[in-house]
Amino acid sequence: MTTELMNDFGIGAAALGHLSAFYFYSYVAMQIPTGILVDTWGPHRLLTTGACVAGVGSLIFATASSALGAGIGRLLIGGSVSVAWVGMLKLANQWFAPRRFAFVSGVALFCGIIGAVAAGVPLRMAVHSVGWRPVMLYSSVLAFLVCAGIWWIVRDDPSERGYLSYAPAHAQQHNRRVIDIISGVIEVLRYPNTWLLFIIPGGIVGCVLTFSGLWGVPFLITHHHITDTGAAGLSSMLLVAWAVGGPFFGAISDRLGRRKLPYIVGCAVATVGWGLILFVAPQPLHWLIVVILVTGFASGCMIISFAYAKESVPPDLTGTVSGLINMGVIMGPTLLQPAVGWVLDRRWSGQTLNSARIYDLDAFRVGFSPMFGWMVLAFILLFFTRETTCRQVVKRTQNAKQATAR
Repeated sequence: MTTELMNDFGIGAAALGHLSAFYFYSYVAMQIPTGILVDTWGPHRLLTTGACVAGVGSLIFATASSALGAGIGRLLIGGSVSVAWVGMLKLANQWFAPRRFAFVSGVALFCGIIGAVAAGVPLRMAVHSVGWRPVMLYSSVLAFLVCAGIWWIVRDDPSERGYLSYAPAHAQQHNRRVIDIISGVIEVLRYPNTWLLFIIPGGIVGCVLTFSGLWGVPFLITHHHITDTGAAGLSSMLLVAWAVGGPFFGAISDRLGRRKLPYIVGCAVATVGWGLILFVAPQPLHWLIVVILVTGFASGCMIISFAYAKESVPPDLTGTVSGLINMGVIMGPTLLQPAVGWVLDRRWSGQTLNSARIYDLDAFRVGFSPMFGWMVLAFILLFFTRETTCRQVVKRTQNAKQATAR
């Protein structure tokens, strides 16, 4: 709905970019609060509230008379849907056996990515047919229906439905004091794996979403002479391969009883793949397609981060650490997309086509350097993570105990 928004609100590309970015700003800002809230409120209440606020935000967006009003709606949407992933992880922790946690997380990632890819064409057709405002109004109604469904169906723990619960006996979700919440955040940050797993997946996801969502299409069109439709198709193929790789690496990690080894292998393959895509440009085209598919698939290894981080902290802090890790994931594209654009503008030779800037191959290779640099850093940092052997930490580490005592 890019053109429609620019026409209705009388804004340019820069203003539209800021409007779009409101979603990511609130999404990132809500990750730590979301982790805290899911540990204190529980996922049932948090997901219900999130869906309700998403409906309100969509309603405000649909009826906005200015870009400011639309920005407020966009801000509410981004902040509200930010609870979905962390809430799902909390539910998975209690409804599924620990040996299936990484696989379940991978399936959730698959559903999310496929939903995003598949929604593009139907959404565009609906906007073209009835206009963007009715589409957003229908989206608002759908969000309220999801809210009602969560309230009536979802339960925090299987025991509430008479089933066996997989929640750790040590986990305490609700009625925590403010001082306990603050100390919980501090304690999570005392575990080295938390810091490492905050940085690592951001590089992997940042490469995927920066390439597929923004700079990959012009790169492929300009330097591989692929049509815009073909370039968009390759970007979608990268996302689909990523979606398939998530459940695969999650299942392999669960089966092996190891987090570190499959993560390192997947990250190594993805690092080599991005090096080939960005700096070697395999020829002919079918080899480029193969490399893109393999790289996307290997990038699915990042799903291990959530199981890895969850097992690295006490069970009552799994929501908090999940929110923190998800913040690191989203920080990847949030930082890399503008960083690549900034470098490209600095290397621009002055060429244009239909008033749009054209960047040469040298500009793209230098511009893609931050992506590849973060990817290499992620691979190196993985060697410093501490293997959990798929077992949940029950008590705080000795270092954390000593720090608390001091």
